[in-house]
Amino acid sequence: MVSLAVEHLTVTYPECAEPVLRDVNFTLDAGDFAVICGPTGCGKTTLMRMLKRELTPLCTQSGSVAFEGTPLSALDARTSAAQIGFVMQHPEQQIVTDKVWHELAFGLENLGTPQDIMRRRIAEIASYFGMEPLLDRDPSLLSGGQKQMLNLASVMIMQPRLLLLDEPTAQLDPIAAADFLTTLHRLNQDFSVTILLAEHRLEEVIPQASRLILMGQGTVTHSGRPADILAQLPPDAPVMAGMPAAVRLYHAAGGRGTCPLSVNDARTKFMPQYAQKVRELPEPEPRPHTEPALRFREVFFRYERNGKDVLADLSFTVETGELFCIAGGNGAGKSTVLSVIAGLRRAYAGKIEIFGKKIQDYKGRSLHQECVTLLPQDVQTVFLKNTVAEELAEISKNYREELRDFPFELEPLLQMHPYDLSGGQQQLAALAKVMLTHPRLLLLDEPTKGLDANAKEQLAAVLHGLQAQGVTVLLVTHDIEFAACHADRCGFLSRGAMISADIPTRFFADNAFYTTAASRISRGFYDRAVTVAQTAELCRRNGLRTDAGKEGAADAGHPL
Repeated sequence: MVSLAVEHLTVTYPECAEPVLRDVNFTLDAGDFAVICGPTGCGKTTLMRMLKRELTPLCTQSGSVAFEGTPLSALDARTSAAQIGFVMQHPEQQIVTDKVWHELAFGLENLGTPQDIMRRRIAEIASYFGMEPLLDRDPSLLSGGQKQMLNLASVMIMQPRLLLLDEPTAQLDPIAAADFLTTLHRLNQDFSVTILLAEHRLEEVIPQASRLILMGQGTVTHSGRPADILAQLPPDAPVMAGMPAAVRLYHAAGGRGTCPLSVNDARTKFMPQYAQKVRELPEPEPRPHTEPALRFREVFFRYERNGKDVLADLSFTVETGELFCIAGGNGAGKSTVLSVIAGLRRAYAGKIEIFGKKIQDYKGRSLHQECVTLLPQDVQTVFLKNTVAEELAEISKNYREELRDFPFELEPLLQMHPYDLSGGQQQLAALAKVMLTHPRLLLLDEPTKGLDANAKEQLAAVLHGLQAQGVTVLLVTHDIEFAACHADRCGFLSRGAMISADIPTRFFADNAFYTTAASRISRGFYDRAVTVAQTAELCRRNGLRTDAGKEGAADAGHPL
């Protein structure tokens, strides 16, 4: 049975000359696990909202969307609300009550579900999702991963037949994201719920997906089985940059045979084809030491006088011109570190120096006048005007000239309201606004959230260009691969303390969970290869084995 059918869907926003979606066509069969991917701003979020009647934006549309053979407009209110579930990118935007069990009950109450059935379903879903200890908790006190899992449970308690998710892991740490995606796969397998997931984090989802939908310039360019599509695409196709590490490694190393999709496939079927005579690349030249731009010494911070320390004995140093990435789980204190540096919060103990000057010695607005600038995780908080052009002009009337070398095309966005942009476009517009402040120390909280692989590379070019000008960049991220490829050093924050910091090749090579897929693929075959480029280079240097068939079985057992 066909679960979802989209035919010739074209969507144009008010006062926009060009449609955001053009002649979109695809179908999903019942029980499909489909993934939509494509470049930032290609229309993924608009498409997802067009599939949920209650979230359809104000627009002019043509074409049709049908759920199980019935047009969305003809569905009765109960079916539309309960049978088509939707999970948003930002966990906080979907939570509406003050208790976890209230949140689970909210949808059922609105459907008029009898109380005995409601209680039974809450108990059942809480047990399935392992949320029983959280039922009386305030959702605002949950971690990001717990909030997103609560959103998923709140939708699944209504037993939908179609589940739509718009980049649900964008703000989750690697472990929470993996748990969330594993739960999605389990729901698909256990209940045959049809899943349509828009996502940039493809490492875990591509191997699980039964259907891959590629978008570009507002339309669907490919739709089919992931293995079939990835076999047809040329290695230099732009979308290839966002594919799983196993796929990129296969093409970069000139592999033969079936293209692997997962870490396991790459380890068992691909890596044994290559000899292991050269096990390690030379370590990169160390970055010359410079004066400290930022120094924390035994810093403590808590949000409430009698509360728990969020930062506890935190000590670390960032050098001038360095790109330093902080990784760690949701709730570890990463965003708090940035807010303390930016002067939004004040530590109650310890010493913080910025460019050799104590933070408390920066008076008035001197800390923020071409010194420290913060781009927060929720970039919507920096938008105050009606258009992107007004946002940029607020900082500098000469913004076009100052952003001449900005690598993202801002012109199509200038006359749009910032809230009408996609998540990735909002990130780019906010970054452009931040760049106009000419900071010496740039603080970025999850700057790659919502960006496709090519946009991330352009962002990296911006950051390296700033480094060349002497700007120091401190970046909080869950994007492990971005950190591995572009950071000078990476630090791991846990329970408010910096556990360790090192260059990426040493930092990620020994981690089991906070590491790259390339490191998991190469571990046991090569040493300290933590990026696809490093692993591919070692494969090329070693060359294809003549006895790959025999060795494959023996080498497949290399430990992770």
